[in-house]
Amino acid sequence: MDSLEQVYLQGTFKPEDSLKLLNLILYRFQDPQKLVQYGKEMVTVAQRQDSFPRLYQGYLQLGNGYIRLGNQVEALENYFLAANYADSTGSASRLGSIYVTIADVYSMMDNSENALGYYRSAIDLLRKTTDTLGLATGLANAGDFFYSQGELDSAMVYFEESGALFKILDYQLGIGYYLGSLGMIYAEQGRQEEALAKLYACLDILEKEGDYYGISAFLPFVSNIYRDQGNFRAAIQTARRSLDVANRYGLKEQIRDANLLLSELYEQLGDSGEALKYYKGFTLYKDSISNVGLVQEMARLRTDFEVDRKQTEVDLLEKEAEIRDLREKRQDAVLYITIVILLLAFALAFGLYRRYRYIRRTRDTIEKEKSRSDELLRNILPEETAQELKEYGRVKAKKFESVSVLFADFVGFTKYSEKMSPEDLVKTVDYYFSRFDEAVEEYGLEKIKTMGDCYMCAGGLPFPAEDHAVRMVRLALEFLKIVSEEGYADVTGFEVRIGIHTGPVVAGVVGTKKFAYDIWGDTVNIASRMESTSQPGKINVSEDTFLLIKEHFHCEFRGMVEVKSKGMMKMYFVEERAAANVDVDLEDPLKAGEVGR
Repeated sequence: MDSLEQVYLQGTFKPEDSLKLLNLILYRFQDPQKLVQYGKEMVTVAQRQDSFPRLYQGYLQLGNGYIRLGNQVEALENYFLAANYADSTGSASRLGSIYVTIADVYSMMDNSENALGYYRSAIDLLRKTTDTLGLATGLANAGDFFYSQGELDSAMVYFEESGALFKILDYQLGIGYYLGSLGMIYAEQGRQEEALAKLYACLDILEKEGDYYGISAFLPFVSNIYRDQGNFRAAIQTARRSLDVANRYGLKEQIRDANLLLSELYEQLGDSGEALKYYKGFTLYKDSISNVGLVQEMARLRTDFEVDRKQTEVDLLEKEAEIRDLREKRQDAVLYITIVILLLAFALAFGLYRRYRYIRRTRDTIEKEKSRSDELLRNILPEETAQELKEYGRVKAKKFESVSVLFADFVGFTKYSEKMSPEDLVKTVDYYFSRFDEAVEEYGLEKIKTMGDCYMCAGGLPFPAEDHAVRMVRLALEFLKIVSEEGYADVTGFEVRIGIHTGPVVAGVVGTKKFAYDIWGDTVNIASRMESTSQPGKINVSEDTFLLIKEHFHCEFRGMVEVKSKGMMKMYFVEERAAANVDVDLEDPLKAGEVGR
């Protein structure tokens, strides 16, 4: 940034590159004063070069600078100017994006009617374009609006759609805001630990991206969670960090919110002196951000913007009327011929234009449906398998020499099912299987399927990995941890029985319509037997798996256990605690089970 700014200030660039250089500077600065300074500079240069797109960008960045300085009137005025230039360029993407920004300002001022109107207009416009990033941003900001209105279900719908788009684009900053938004929702739902995990994941991304505005905005949510947990020391440290960042970058809205939060924290601790100090800071910035005159001025700006647009339409209509009058006064044959030619040309152009619009709408619809289909396919099948299915219309079965297969089954499920309503039963199973899915993804393993109350997953495919057995045991320990938690009030607690075996399998896709990725082989059967011969709350592994994990986990040798259709097999229970690296005499299984115990 310093280098770019130095190049501009020294003038060591070609004059025709001035707008490109200013654009680079503006999209990298976080300092609001710098945004205002170089936003004005871009507007001046763009006016000289008569560049409507750059005028749009200049006014947009000017508005961004003013909004971070807490000056909503100046911000809104520049945003409306940007909207005019976006409209002039005929860019639905730019117009939709600036409508999102205008809606954000009205949301800050608690003008929910105007905010909702602009959010809806923005999203409608952006859905008609190929601007996926703009649409994702609009959806995310609309989710923030519904969150501020207390409509958590609506907020979650918008957050989830925006998050999916950010992930498709691999846009890290958007993913960070999506995670932070989930944290806000979880905090409201009382899911504090999940909320903290999402918020800290969000802050890590924002730190890497240098988005200090977002960092200062999300930190108070972390502080409030600590306060609810009774950890006032952590709550105050987090709130002070938010205030420090906001002060460093002149973010008035965040300065106001952080001061109020610190005042409330100190008041709860009985420190009236500190509480009063921070409350004065809150009052100072509260008065500078929100007052009646400001609201009236913003209303005037909106009215002027709407009137200007209507006046432009009226002027166009009047000019068309004048042209028609002139044509009517001319009676000669040349004029009639000209009019006929113009009408034919207009009809042809209009027909071509309608055809172009139709083709464009059809193409956009096809692209959206294709994107949805691809996303659904990736959710059902491993990515490599999904790609092969798309390219060839079928998937060849593949043999994997070393795969760890896990079966997990709820103990006493039939007994519980007789006492529970079908709705509560499904809710309970869905709760645990959803948590299992998250854990499988976290450990980089592959879910295969569920069968009633039985959950099946595998490691070492579709991409071979040396440590799949270790990761599978860690996942099994995570499953035990999940079912040992209380969950939430409407979920019935179960005990789970787990079995793991390692060996060769064949993997592929079955079916041609409701296809599914599945695995076959004796390894699958033995893994199932490991589960059925396990005990509640235990992880039962075969000797093949034990040999791969013995350096990482304590394992208790169970002896030789009768296995249906297999005879006697060596089995081991995995202990919770990780084992030290020691030599194990595999000829004496009992000795192996005693290591470190």
